[in-house]
Amino acid sequence: MISLSRFLLRNRFVSEACQAHRVLSTQTEGELRITQILKEKFPQATSLKVLDISGGCGAMYEIHIESEEFKGKRTVQQHQLVNQALRDEIKSMHGLRIFTDVPGK
Repeated sequence: MISLSRFLLRNRFVSEACQAHRVLSTQTEGELRITQILKEKFPQATSLKVLDISGGCGAMYEIHIESEEFKGKRTVQQHQLVNQALRDEIKSMHGLRIFTDVPGK
């Protein structure tokens, strides 16, 4: 069993390493991959922003997407479409925050 101090030290090291990686690049590999998938799935998207909010580790993302494909759908349905598009990537994530909208709304 791992001691609490060892656990905290290890997590601090991982967090610092992830933050250092984030500072050195403009977009993480995960952000680029998710952006590409969403661009292919929602070709009518007028706005798309993907942020790794875990410090660059890829554990948690925030997605802002505006697309005509969401027109006439409730928010939960819009989010389901995004979740379906990212179903394989979501398996390795800790969390995902989704913000969807229709252009001109």
